[in-house]
Amino acid sequence: MPVTVLVIWGLCGIGWGVVLLRLRSGLHGPARGAALFAHTATPVAVVLFFSLIGFGSLYATIALTAQWWALLAVTGFRPERLVATGGLGRLAAWAAVTAGFACSAAEFMFRV
Repeated sequence: MPVTVLVIWGLCGIGWGVVLLRLRSGLHGPARGAALFAHTATPVAVVLFFSLIGFGSLYATIALTAQWWALLAVTGFRPERLVATGGLGRLAAWAAVTAGFACSAAEFMFRV
């Protein structure tokens, strides 16, 4: 197995864990349960969706890694800011940074 695949899996797991910890400590009230459930179900749902449309789990892992690290970068390691005070500007920044991270990671993965 190539080392780059292991690095992507590691970054994906670490990013998922950091977002989970920050959501647990940052959200309060009724939104907390829904956000934690959605965050927990996301990896399985994305991998199943990618396998259903014919892509492998490596593409899903690259996309998830890019999304979680872009979310942390855009919100300053406080993911609750995306919905609390972010507005459309922060959401657009998250989408743009995610696309950049995903394209860069995929290019690096398949060129090496």
